[in-house]
Amino acid sequence: MQDQEKPEAQENLQNAPEQEQAEPIMVAVGVDFEEKLLETEAKLAELQDAYLRAKADGENIRRRAQEDISKAHKYAVESFAESMIPVKDSLEMALKIETISIEALREGTEMTLRQLASAFEKNRLLEINPARGEKLDPAKHQAVSMVPADQDANTVVEVLQKGYTIADRLLRPALVTVAQAN
Repeated sequence: MQDQEKPEAQENLQNAPEQEQAEPIMVAVGVDFEEKLLETEAKLAELQDAYLRAKADGENIRRRAQEDISKAHKYAVESFAESMIPVKDSLEMALKIETISIEALREGTEMTLRQLASAFEKNRLLEINPARGEKLDPAKHQAVSMVPADQDANTVVEVLQKGYTIADRLLRPALVTVAQAN
């Protein structure tokens, strides 16, 4: 009996129009494709939105960084200026005094110098004041002349002018005379 059913089933398939056979398969496959297409389009829209947000965030970060750099350049000396104002005030007050003694002048000058040194230290402006006999360091010292001395060659004999660094960067080298080789 099974043998008879097979030829009938084959005969029915052969006799059925081609459209009827393909249509149920296409409808089932079409629905699956439509669902996949809608899912893919939704995923694409989500990814595009995420991309645009990330791009906007990147541009905002870049713009803020440029603004910060601009402000840093513009107001870089603000801290130094704030620490120098009391020094100027002290000097102006000293000039307002009509009768002044040498002792008062000296005391006021020393106080003003301490204020200035404090302002320098606060703003990382440090002195280079090599000691006598210290080895010449071309990165921090500038030899103005060589003089005969009772010490090792190329060592500091005298400091003519102190040097300064700011934030570990040489601002001005110390001007020195150095010992000549004997």
